[in-house]
Amino acid sequence: MRQLRILAVDIGAGTQDILLYEDGIPVENCVKLVLPSGTKQVAGKIARATAEGRDIFLSGHLMGGGPLVRALKKHLKAGLKVYAVPSAAKTIRDDLREVEAMGVEVVDHKPGTECQEIELRDLDLEKLSSALSLYDVSLPEIVAVAVQDHGEVIGRSNRKFRFEHWERFLQGEGQLQDLLYRDNVPPYLTRMLAVQEDAPGAFVMDTGTAAFSGALLDPVVASHQKDGVLLVNVGNQHTLAALMKGERIWGIFEHHTGLMTPEKLADYLQRFVRGELSNEEVYDDHGHGCAVVPGAPGPESFSFVAVTGPQRHLAEKIGYFAAPYGDMMLSGSFGLVAAVKKYLQQ
Repeated sequence: MRQLRILAVDIGAGTQDILLYEDGIPVENCVKLVLPSGTKQVAGKIARATAEGRDIFLSGHLMGGGPLVRALKKHLKAGLKVYAVPSAAKTIRDDLREVEAMGVEVVDHKPGTECQEIELRDLDLEKLSSALSLYDVSLPEIVAVAVQDHGEVIGRSNRKFRFEHWERFLQGEGQLQDLLYRDNVPPYLTRMLAVQEDAPGAFVMDTGTAAFSGALLDPVVASHQKDGVLLVNVGNQHTLAALMKGERIWGIFEHHTGLMTPEKLADYLQRFVRGELSNEEVYDDHGHGCAVVPGAPGPESFSFVAVTGPQRHLAEKIGYFAAPYGDMMLSGSFGLVAAVKKYLQQ
C-alpha cells in the first residue's frame, strides 16, 4: 500500500503556509514552510517596476488581490502604464470595465518588448518543487489549497455575494466537510478554479473554513465540539466566526479584520452568540454579514471560544488560542489534510 502524501498550502494575504504531510511520520516532523504569499511577491515586483519607471504587463491567472492591487494603484498614480490579459485583470475586479476605468489596459498579448512581464498565480508548484529539491524533497501527487474567494459577481456587492454563499451552506446540512471541493467547485468561485488550472485535480477550500478544520484538531477544542464551540479565525484581511455543535455549523459571521478593535470584535461576537446581531448591521459596517440557522442551540452552547489566525491578538481576551500540533500558523494546512483524509476514506 502506497504511503499517503499530501501537499497542503494555505494561501493568505500575507503568507502561504505549507505542509508536506506523510503517513507514518509525526506531524511535528513533516516538512513545513511559511513563505510570503503570491500577492505579496507580485506587489514587490510591481513596486520595483514603479521605482524603475517601467510599464508592466500582467499575464497568468486570477489570484488574490490585496497588496497586489494597492501596488498597482500606486504604479498608475505614478503615471506608468499597466497592461493585463483578461484572466489576470480579473484579479483587480470581476468587471473588466471597472478595471479599465482604473487605467489598466486589457489586452490579448504583451504590447512590445519594453514592458516588464509579471505572471500572476496563487500557486507556483514549479518554484516550490525547485526549492524543495535542494533538500531532496519531492512534491506529493495529492494537492490541497485554501484561498479566500469572494466569488465572481458583476454589478452587485461582492461582500453580499460572498455571504450568500455562506447562507446557502447554512440552509443545507451545514457540514464543514462539504466546503472541501475537488470536481464540484461552484462555477462562481473563480479563484479556486484558477488554482486548479495550475494544479489540476487539486482539492480546494476557503481559508477560513480550513482554519476551523485545523482548530478542531487541537485536543482542547475537540473536547468541546460535541457540546458546542464558537470558532473564530482572525485572518490578515477577514475575520470569520462560526457557531459549531457536533458536526453542524449553526451560524456564520464575517467582517474585515482591518475594521476590528479588540472591543469591537468582542461586542460583535457576544451579540452573534446571543442571536442579537443582524446581517444588515454587519453589512452597513462594511462587513459581509451574519446569519444563524432558525432553531439553533442557545448561547449557553457556545460559551467556549476557540481562536486562531495571524491577527489573533485582537481576540486575546476573548477565548482559547487553538494551536493544533503546537503550530497556529499551520492551522489551515492541518485542516486541509484532515478534510482530504476524510474525503479519501469515504
